[in-house]
Amino acid sequence: MSGKDLNFNINGKSVGNTKYSGISRGFELVVDEPEVLGGENSAANPVEYLLAGYAGCLNVVFNLVAKQLNIEIKKLEINIDGDINPEKFLGISDNERAGFKSLNVNIGLQTNANEKNEQLLIQKVKERCPVNDNLSNPTPISYIFN
Repeated sequence: MSGKDLNFNINGKSVGNTKYSGISRGFELVVDEPEVLGGENSAANPVEYLLAGYAGCLNVVFNLVAKQLNIEIKKLEINIDGDINPEKFLGISDNERAGFKSLNVNIGLQTNANEKNEQLLIQKVKERCPVNDNLSNPTPISYIFN
């Protein structure tokens, strides 16, 4: 790699009150809400995609860093959950934030590494996971309406 930034994008449109269809690198991603939130329950919702993206990114980075450290991963299970109060999202109240209050990342990890090297692996994954970085630090967002 040359050190240049990589650009990732999704392009799509609304196909209903709660449904979005987008294309990224030729893959279609459909987003919907469960019926309890007014959707058709035809796809994962935005926050579920966020959790899946986080878990997927952790998986990639764990395997990348383990290979670089000559650590064999024997088992890697990643489960993430968090609570959202839907009142702000639904316009009922402004008392709490709209997003997750916190996230719980539960990782089942078995490697051939000793405790010291396994802790080094975990530290490097936390530092190098792009989605972890975006969720842990403010990221500037620019909106363009046309």
